[in-house]
Amino acid sequence: MANRHQSRICVMQSLYELDLRPKAKLEEILARNIAEKEKSDLDKDYIKKTTLVIIKNLKKIDQLIGDSAPEWPLEQVARVDKNILRVAVQELVLTDSKTKVPPKVAIDEAVEIAKAFGGENSSKFVNGVLGTIYRKSKNEREKSKDKEGKIKNNKRELKIGDEKTKGKLLKKSAIAKKVSTNRFTDKSKAESEKTKI
Repeated sequence: MANRHQSRICVMQSLYELDLRPKAKLEEILARNIAEKEKSDLDKDYIKKTTLVIIKNLKKIDQLIGDSAPEWPLEQVARVDKNILRVAVQELVLTDSKTKVPPKVAIDEAVEIAKAFGGENSSKFVNGVLGTIYRKSKNEREKSKDKEGKIKNNKRELKIGDEKTKGKLLKKSAIAKKVSTNRFTDKSKAESEKTKI
C-alpha cells in the first residue's frame, strides 16, 4: 500500500523547489523527488495529480491562505510553511468526493510535516491557518445545503400548493354540480307540481 504521508512530503518538496526555481520544469522536479524516495512506496498518481491541481489553483489556494492569516502576508510566510499549507488546503477544499481526505487527517498530516520540516512555531501556525480555512469552508457548505434545502422546500410547497388549489377546485366543482343538480331537481319538482294543478 502506498505511503500517503511520504507522498505529501514529496509534493511539498516539489512545490518548494518550484518556488525556488520557477523556471524549472515541474515534470523533472517530480521525477527526481519520486526517484529519491523510491523506497518509501510513494503514491505516484497522488503526487502528480495533487501537484498539478495545486499549480492550476495556486491563486485560489494562496488567497484562502492569505485570507485566513491576514497578519501574515503570503510573501512573509516561510516557503516550507506555505507549501505545506498549499498541500493541505488542496486536500481540504479542492478534492472531489471520491478522493476526499477527512479534514482532521489533512490537518494532522500538515502539522506533522510542519514539525519535521518547518521552524519552531510552524506547526502552530499551520494548525491555526488550516483550522480557520476548514471552519470557513464548513460554514460555506452548510449555507449551501441550507439554500438547497430551502429550494427543495419551496418546490415541495408549490406542489402542495398546487394540490391544495386542485382540491379547492374539485370542491368547488362538486358544489357546482350539486347546486345544478338541485336546481334541475327543483325545476322538475316545480314542473310536476304545475302539471298537477
